[in-house]
Amino acid sequence: MKVALVNPHWTYDSSIYFGCREPHLPLEHGFSRAFLERDGHEVLMLDGQLQGLDNSELAERVAGFAPAMTVVTTAPTYLFWRCAPPELRVPADFLDRLAGRGGRTVAVGPHGSATPAPTLRKLGVELVVRGECEEVVARLAGTGDWSGVPGTAMLRDGEAVLCGPQAVSRFTDHPALSWPDAWVARHAHHHHRFDGAPHGAGAEVEASRGCPYECSFCAKMDFRDSYRRRDLAPLLEEIDALIAQGVGYLYFIDEIFLPQKALLDALAERDVVFGVQTRIDLWKPAMLDLLGRAGCVSIEAGLESLTVEGREQLAKRCRMDTPELADRLIEARRHVPFVQANLIGVVEDDHDLVDHWRNHLIGNGVWANEPVPLYPYPSSPSYRAMWGAPDDHAWERAHRHYLEAFRRFSDIQDQKPLPLPELERSCGARA
Repeated sequence: MKVALVNPHWTYDSSIYFGCREPHLPLEHGFSRAFLERDGHEVLMLDGQLQGLDNSELAERVAGFAPAMTVVTTAPTYLFWRCAPPELRVPADFLDRLAGRGGRTVAVGPHGSATPAPTLRKLGVELVVRGECEEVVARLAGTGDWSGVPGTAMLRDGEAVLCGPQAVSRFTDHPALSWPDAWVARHAHHHHRFDGAPHGAGAEVEASRGCPYECSFCAKMDFRDSYRRRDLAPLLEEIDALIAQGVGYLYFIDEIFLPQKALLDALAERDVVFGVQTRIDLWKPAMLDLLGRAGCVSIEAGLESLTVEGREQLAKRCRMDTPELADRLIEARRHVPFVQANLIGVVEDDHDLVDHWRNHLIGNGVWANEPVPLYPYPSSPSYRAMWGAPDDHAWERAHRHYLEAFRRFSDIQDQKPLPLPELERSCGARA
């Protein structure tokens, strides 16, 4: 079968989206391609941003390939499934321009995972994958009867029919990914790197998937949830191939990059630097020293709140108090050039106390951002605590709450976010 895998050309005008807006490797498509080609399928993989193609150009390339199946993402790479743009206008725009010329259509991403029915209606696709997509996409390509493939949903009489629970990939033995030289050459962005001028190309890799914690704000309940660590051999094979292509910086997209001595020892032997996102309370000083010697130049530490009350509200299950966390962050900064304490706005926080600890951290070389508003994504515990299980209006409800609750948004939102129905006006014909 001929299969097209498309990451559309993303735009974010008037969106609440607070993820990075630079191009990144579409890892979900990379893994899907590996499994499809293993099974003998012919694959066209496209990325609008990395290839500099708008949605019209992407549609024409897919139509020229004449696939039997086209798969489109609803979030810009696995890295941002947990903070995806709520609106579906971008994949909808691509599908409009494709105009039925891509065979059977499939959407993968957080929207179909949490709320399959409205995603099917808004996009007009035949099927959505619920959960991690790569192995499910390969199963779809191997059968003509999609009604029995677990981890999927289709519409029947206007209602979503679910087949099995959300898909959870084995992941541990996922093969080494390979990327076109031209894609790597265009990937100048070094994600979350601030220590100096970039040298070489950037790339994203995945060493583990999921997280053993259940913080209230984290949108991962319907995808990328249970923690798994990838086998070291294929991971290092993938990293070595990227280095050979001119990559000088890696960003590990892992929900939580946990201490792993074997991986850090291997990275220390390679000519590459890297960034991670993690919890600082899980790192002892000796492992922070090894992390720095292995080449880590950026730590994004999910602190979320600088007060005990705030961390309890966010269900952080943190065993350190604020002074201990501050000391550990400052210790990390001794070994790693850039360390950030990610903060989320929490009503329970004492603002004067937050300002005190922010100033203390910044004065010791650790960047602590101003607390950003919490968006209650439908796949987060916070959404379900407020409204229960997501229904067909979950994204609209979360979006309206966010716009009504806050007047200031994240630093990169240079435009006032619009209500979701306005952002998705182009999806109206399908809804």
